Amino acid sequence: MTYHAPVRSLSFALHAQAGFDGLLATGAFDGCDPDTIAAILSEAARLSENVLAPLNWSGDRFGVRWSETGVETAPGFKAAYQAFQAGGWQGLSADPHYGGQGLPRAIGLAVHEMIEAANMAFALCPMLTHGAIDALHAHGADALRQTFLPKMVAGAWTGAMNITE
Repeated sequence: MTYHAPVRSLSFALHAQAGFDGLLATGAFDGCDPDTIAAILSEAARLSENVLAPLNWSGDRFGVRWSETGVETAPGFKAAYQAFQAGGWQGLSADPHYGGQGLPRAIGLAVHEMIEAANMAFALCPMLTHGAIDALHAHGADALRQTFLPKMVAGAWTGAMNITE
């Protein structure tokens, strides 16, 4: 599958339609400027197009397998997650107190739009982790936040769907 990230459209949506430049002008996001945003979107596109999208085939063909020695993901998924983790993508809009980059949530949403469009099977883990980070940050006891958030924001630990039925 070939995926071409819509960087130009996402940039237009952020700047022209969402008034993102006005948000940046408030000074609430020190160090975040249009050039930084462009670089982030460009790198996220590169990850999505060159690393994640090509894994759709192996994910469909191989799937996930369980044996007595553990769970084996499709070829390439482990290396892709390591690249995702090394790039700090999980913590893009997370609280800097826990190791996040503290960027506007809209930037994180634009990045995750590309990741999810490129490979939803891969994206489910970071997406659920993002939800768990938000829930812990908003409602977790301080001891839980201190224990879990730094590792989750760094991508070393992941979260699961945190709902009940």
